[in-house]
Amino acid sequence: MALRPDEFYDRALAAGDSERRLPLSRMTGWDISPFEQDGLRVAPLRPPVLPEPARQGEDPADCNSCRCRDEGIWLNDRWRLTRIEGVGVPLVLMIHPRDHYDMADLPNELAAELGLITAHIVRHVEARPNISRAHVYRIGDGGAHLHVWFFARPEGQAQLYGSWMVVWDDLLPEYPADVADADAAIVADSLVASCGGRRPATGTPPA
Repeated sequence: MALRPDEFYDRALAAGDSERRLPLSRMTGWDISPFEQDGLRVAPLRPPVLPEPARQGEDPADCNSCRCRDEGIWLNDRWRLTRIEGVGVPLVLMIHPRDHYDMADLPNELAAELGLITAHIVRHVEARPNISRAHVYRIGDGGAHLHVWFFARPEGQAQLYGSWMVVWDDLLPEYPADVADADAAIVADSLVASCGGRRPATGTPPA
């Protein structure tokens, strides 16, 4: 059985200092870290908050993703793909179920379809020139409606390897929108060809 919230917190505090600051992580010593260890320190560890705050969209009636169920760069009857704007890497896409599901309550048929669509999105993103990898993330702490992220890592940028890339993305200047739009359109067209579905008749904003 997993540790209770108070047990987890007490155990973590035992590794910290008098200000509840843990040691710097091993990741900050990696050569892909965006931060130098000198002068860097860990924020104080706050105690657990129970019950946890509600995520956006816990109630489908207030869910932003449900309100945008017909928007995206690619759609089929069950899924939609959007492009996220204002990012630093070449392309960030997000797949959402059009109906209100989180990962744990996806029906088996939709779960299987998500796996297939995910593989095809990765394939099409990685086929674009000057993109080396498509990183795939599902976190779920901010929104109750399932959303899976696809981050395109620029070719040759070895410092952007691995789990630090989403932090680098936040530090980098905004990527040219016209270039990202063109690549996103090609990925969406390729997804129509490989998985069916359709492109919207007119451009729609990302969720």
